[in-house]
Amino acid sequence: SGSGKSTLLYSVSGLDTIDSGSISLDGVDLTSLTADGLADTRRERMGFVFQQPTLLRNLGLLENIVLTSSLDRIGTAGDRVERARELMERAGIWELRDRMPSQVSGGQLQRAGICRALMRRPRIVFCDEPTGALNSLAAAEVMGLLEEINADGTSLLVVSHDAHVAARADRVVFMRDGRIVDELAPTGSGEERVRVLTEQLSHLGI
Repeated sequence: SGSGKSTLLYSVSGLDTIDSGSISLDGVDLTSLTADGLADTRRERMGFVFQQPTLLRNLGLLENIVLTSSLDRIGTAGDRVERARELMERAGIWELRDRMPSQVSGGQLQRAGICRALMRRPRIVFCDEPTGALNSLAAAEVMGLLEEINADGTSLLVVSHDAHVAARADRVVFMRDGRIVDELAPTGSGEERVRVLTEQLSHLGI
């Protein structure tokens, strides 16, 4: 906490403005874009998953998931529902489509948030502590879904303080006081990855 992980995520995704340097996505310098251009890039190429899913409490899960695509008139209404159904079935929450956010568990709510982030088929999904508010079982289910998404070709940038979450990554960057202090590519079994990361965190004093 306080190391600058979330600030980095918000900066590289263009949600925050940086004071110097540049940020490139698919060869496009995000810092050179106008506000409208940056907003378009986020809509077309990025998805976002936060620790607390920002679903509207007065809409059901399906309505929440298709909302932004509906507002931007992406495809037909039928296309949007079909895309949402595909994602929700994969996430195991299609049968909950008419439930309100207050009527589902935290893990189910987070999976709905992931489905919403994937509606436009983004190139990269930014995840800020996606399992931070979940118990271990729900966290494992959410990370399993994110791993499936990554295997399909969607890049993920995940901020987490949990070694069990970080152990699933192809590359782990360690931060302290706003600076990158180390990085590694975990290998071996899940338990071995967690052990190595935990030892490295201790060694770095993070």
